[in-house]
Formats: sequence, C-alpha cells, structure tokens
Amino acid sequence: MSMLTPPGMGGKYRITGDKYPRMRRPRNRRRSVSAALAAVVALALAGWGTLQLIDVFAGDGKKTSTAGRKGECKPAPKASVAPLPPRPRQITVNVYNATPRSGLAKAAADELKKRGFAIGKVGNAPAAYDKKVAGTGILLGAPEANEGAFRVLATQLRGTQLKNDTRDTADVDLILGTAFKNLAAKKNADAALAVMAEPAPASAGKC
Repeated sequence: MSMLTPPGMGGKYRITGDKYPRMRRPRNRRRSVSAALAAVVALALAGWGTLQLIDVFAGDGKKTSTAGRKGECKPAPKASVAPLPPRPRQITVNVYNATPRSGLAKAAADELKKRGFAIGKVGNAPAAYDKKVAGTGILLGAPEANEGAFRVLATQLRGTQLKNDTRDTADVDLILGTAFKNLAAKKNADAALAVMAEPAPASAGKC
C-alpha cells in the first residue's frame, strides 16, 4: 500500500504514486462574461470618440461652423426700414394766421399749393391760438401725423412746434406765429424731401 493511501481505503480507492493529484478550481463563467462585455464597451467608446474627433477636424458642414467664434465677422441683422413719408399731394394743410399781419395765411397757402400740397381752410387762427404763437408756427394734427405729414411739412418751415389734438381726420393745421417771415427756400425744401424719400441702406456688419 502506498503511503498516500489513507488507512482503511484500499482497492479501487487506493492512491498510488508518490505525488498528490492537482485539483483545478472550477472556472467562473460570470467573470469571463463580464470581462468580455467590458472589452466590447471599451472598444465601442474608443471608436465613437475617434469618429467625433474626425468630424471636428475634418468638418461635416455643421460641427465646424465658424458662427459664434471669437473674432469672427457676423452678418449685420436686417434693419427695419421705416415707411416712406406721404407725398405733398397726399397732405391736406389748413393754414391759419395767428399774427396781426393780414394776408399772411393766404400767401403761405398759395406757396404751399405751388409746391404740391393740398390746401384746405385758410384764415385767421382760432381764439386759442390767435396772437398767442410767439415762434415761427405750430403744426397741429392727430398723433398719426407725427411720423408722416409733420415730417414733410417741417421741410417747408423750420422751427415749428408739433402738437396733437383729438381729431380723427388726416388733415393738419399750420398756424403761423409772430416770428414767421417766409417758408424755407424751395430748393432746400425739395432737397430735404428727396433725402427723406430714400431710406438709408442697412449698415454692414463689423469684424
């Protein structure tokens, strides 16, 4: 009997030889599967990162856009264009004289008519303004006239005051004050109207 055979065990249970048998530990399948999955995930992430770098440096028309980079030149936003002012023939002007000088309203109305304005009432100023306008004159009308008729009439007579009332019509009043002498020179008034009729172009963006 061999020295490796425990007492009482013989026959088919007898161990022969002078070395212990090597016992292999059972393989852990879970560890193998986890390791394989981790390797696949790592490879996938590495491949995705490589594609991102290629897109950034090679450019695909979207990710390499230069918009927003510091120092880049951006196009100027579209400027809103103000509506063109009405033409003189579209403006009806009532001319009133608030001065002691007679015939002043008629003379101013005749000149405005020659310049293309439509003339309404002509006469002495109402009591609220008669001999109470110290400046060149007053333009009186509805609030809508501020950016239209008033701008056009202001080219014909400098230094007028602008006032609004509650009328619901488009006509405007020109009330001549004691400082009034003459309308602006026609060539100067025409030049001012020409500039007003051409809106300024939108400025280009700056880099």
